[in-house]
Amino acid sequence: MKICAHCGGSITVIERISRGSTCPHCGKYLHSCVNCRFYSPGSYHDCGEPQAEYVSDKKAANFCDYFVFRDSDEKLSALKEDEKKTARDEFDKLFGD
Repeated sequence: MKICAHCGGSITVIERISRGSTCPHCGKYLHSCVNCRFYSPGSYHDCGEPQAEYVSDKKAANFCDYFVFRDSDEKLSALKEDEKKTARDEFDKLFGD
């Protein structure tokens, strides 16, 4: 199952996602870095694909040839990492470094 990184709605991918494909739930573009399995915040250009060109707006539609729609379990693990970082930041605010 695939999920939209913008709204969390489930996406049924029947064919290749084109640059203009939008989420049926929120209307945002699906062919964007945040929906790609190579999206890796903190990596060089926030991308795990070393040959991909730089994309400035990670949430906008792009022409990247390396785009592969992220599986839902990959998205969930990325969300868990964000939650861990947020929890650690909150802890540090309370108790200092």
